[in-house]
Order: sequence, then structure tokens, then C-alpha cells
Amino acid sequence: MDIQIISRDGAPEYAVLPWDQYQALLKAAGQQHSSPPPSSSTAQAACEPVLRPLADLRGLREAKGLAVETLARTVGISPSYLGLIERGERQPDAAIRRSLAWELGVAGWRDES
Repeated sequence: MDIQIISRDGAPEYAVLPWDQYQALLKAAGQQHSSPPPSSSTAQAACEPVLRPLADLRGLREAKGLAVETLARTVGISPSYLGLIERGERQPDAAIRRSLAWELGVAGWRDES
């Protein structure tokens, strides 16, 4: 099987495998075949909370009760760089946006934000 394991804090959290192998596992387990996965736009539309612009970063962080230093260190950037992002003086790359979204419990930000 071609399985990708995704870990968080050193512990396995998700297993990703090709659709046909997933279907074979369902069949072997006696489960009914499920419908094909939704398109990424459909899946993204169903995510809660709704995607927010990067301008809401400070509000999201404060709503979670996180200090700038805590969130910055968790995503692997300096607190001063996070401050620049929150003030709109810097645009983080996609990896940092995804990390921020993960830590703040949102689906992520679109590239245009």
C-alpha cells in the first residue's frame, strides 16, 4: 500500500492513501463503497469556520487567547515577523499561512489574501 502518514507533535494523526486502495479496504472490511471524494472547491466550501482574510489574523489569534510569541514559535517564525504579518507589512508564504491556519483552527487562507 502507498500510505502517507501525517504526524503532529511526533504522533501519527492521519493516514492518506490512494482512492482505489481505500475502496479495497472498505470492501475487505465488508463496508459499502462510498461515493467519490468531493472536488476541492466543494470540500473547501464545507469547511468551518469559513476562510477569512489574512487581515483577521490578529483577531483570530486573540480569540484563541494566544500571545504573539506563543503562536509565532509554534509555527516556526519569530514574534516580530508575526507582528509584521498581522500589521500587513509582510505577506507570508503558503507554508506559513497553512501553519497559521492549522494552529488557529481555520481551513487556511486563499493565495489572494
